[in-house]
Amino acid sequence: MSSLWIGLRAVILRYYVFDHRLLVVFSRCLLFLSRNICYIMCLMFLLGVLAQENLPWDQFARGSSYIAASYVKYLEAAGARVVPIRINRTEEEYAKIFNSINGLLLPGGDVDLQTSQFSRAAKIFYNLALKGNDAGDYFPIWGTCQGFQQLTVLTANKNLLTLTDTKAVALPLTLTSVAPSSRLFRNFPKDLLRSLASENITANFHSWSLSMQNYSRNAKLRRFYKILSTNSDGKKEFISTMEANHYPFYAVQWHPEKSPFEWVDKPGMIHSVSAVRASFYTASFFVSEAMKNHHHYPSPDEEDKALIYNFPPVYRGFDAVFVQNYYFD
Repeated sequence: MSSLWIGLRAVILRYYVFDHRLLVVFSRCLLFLSRNICYIMCLMFLLGVLAQENLPWDQFARGSSYIAASYVKYLEAAGARVVPIRINRTEEEYAKIFNSINGLLLPGGDVDLQTSQFSRAAKIFYNLALKGNDAGDYFPIWGTCQGFQQLTVLTANKNLLTLTDTKAVALPLTLTSVAPSSRLFRNFPKDLLRSLASENITANFHSWSLSMQNYSRNAKLRRFYKILSTNSDGKKEFISTMEANHYPFYAVQWHPEKSPFEWVDKPGMIHSVSAVRASFYTASFFVSEAMKNHHHYPSPDEEDKALIYNFPPVYRGFDAVFVQNYYFD
């Protein structure tokens, strides 16, 4: 762009120096062009994170919903920018956001997966993503913990989750035979895959799981998802990592974002080198998927107003489940 600008200025100054007005107009056109080219190039890294209803016991809560800051940092560390998606919006508003972002993360939490405003918004985006991908509009979705569970409910059109003893425990993944060739894992370093399979580095903080038994009995889930890893609480085998067969949808029952960004002193909180590497590689993979999408906001001003930077995170203390939260009206 700079060499083009220098050349054009030289031509104008040589042949049209008598008309200063032409130089001004041409300069403004080039400035407009350069700004908008940079804007379009930068818009390939916008990921939405869906907010959810505030927890009733959260003494720091403001407004009606929140996003744990660790999910924002998780994506930012891999080179993305984040757009918070608030609950209680119209379908038209969600459709506009869908056409402006490059992917969606459904975070962990504790809301009803069929009646909450979180589940309502997740369903709208899920259906938009299905329709978009079917039409060739590559739009990835990532679900973590509750987000994993929400995706199973949306796909099966029913809640097939079962109780497991998996609250605050770190586990190694039991990788399936298809995991090394999966889209999610195939570019992971081999030593990291070995660590995931042999070390207690995946943080589990969930009471509900999709058992292998319930997955196997549901034709919709079997057709839609490929199982990449499982785990067991000693009594029930449950699915811990999966990806869709024909859509860029990915889900982990464990928490890759906790290792580098959450510090509550509980069993299951692992900050080892391998755990942090796993966090980075999962986030980096998802951001690379989002780069295949070409949605963008209509203008730089609209994008600026939508970004998470407009909202201050609230520090909740190192003894809190989430060190920082963003709160929204």
